[in-house]
Amino acid sequence: MGYLEGKVIAVTGAGRGIGRAVALDAAREGAQIVVNDYGVAMDGREPTSEVADSVVAEIAALGGQAVANASSVAEMSGGASIVESAVDHFGRIDGVVCVAGILRERMLFNMTEEEWDPVIATHLKGTFTVFRAAAAHMRKQKSGTLIGVTSGAFTASVGQANYSAAKGGIVSLTRSAAAGLHKYGVTANCIAPAAKSRMSGQVPFGFEMGEPEDVAPLVSFLLGEKARHVTGQTYTINGGRIAVWNQPAEIRDMVKEGRWTLDEIGERLDAEIGQEPMPILERLEAMAKAAAEGGKPNT
Repeated sequence: MGYLEGKVIAVTGAGRGIGRAVALDAAREGAQIVVNDYGVAMDGREPTSEVADSVVAEIAALGGQAVANASSVAEMSGGASIVESAVDHFGRIDGVVCVAGILRERMLFNMTEEEWDPVIATHLKGTFTVFRAAAAHMRKQKSGTLIGVTSGAFTASVGQANYSAAKGGIVSLTRSAAAGLHKYGVTANCIAPAAKSRMSGQVPFGFEMGEPEDVAPLVSFLLGEKARHVTGQTYTINGGRIAVWNQPAEIRDMVKEGRWTLDEIGERLDAEIGQEPMPILERLEAMAKAAAEGGKPNT
């Protein structure tokens, strides 16, 4: 028996890239799969269901069971449809993996509402719509796994304020799901994959990335029984490297009796609590210095 034998898993954005690799790996491990993909171009236009159908055919060729779903995760009805596909065809839902996403890159001072809204809707709302629908079933059955897909860009991104904000929201949404569903036996975790894909190919990361297939085993592990104790975590995976992110926490404080004055804050802030370094600013400064010197930064 495969590691995921008997489980029903829905994967969004499963027509290509990381989503496809996750769906195929889970199928190889014995899971029954809902392959969701709205089939859009990177800018969110020209939807087609052909990509989802093709992955279903690949799973069938492996001897697995899968069904295609071409609903948009950006709509509540779409998230519900994905979970309903699992329940209607296979009788239950044991895990969801929310990979679907689009890019509309622009510097913040030039970004339009038309570039902001679809990215938030696809990534952040799209994770919520599927989590929401799945959580209702998982709460009743006292088991299940929610997996959100974030990015290292959730810490900051120069030309992707929309994408970065959405990916940061997914981390907080997933932690909230872990906290709220823990007593029902449901886990929730985030993956921050660094892998070659249509979207990552547009971004100059400055480091080597692995393949989508490198990401899939970690996702399959988190969907299975050996990971029932793992929840509320964010894991980076890049090729053969896996890392865990820290949990947000206050690290220093300063205290006085009563209300602060501006002068008091100015006198004490730098000395007592200061700032935390922002790695992206350090990298940008190194890049600017290297450019000025006619070289390349050490990434």
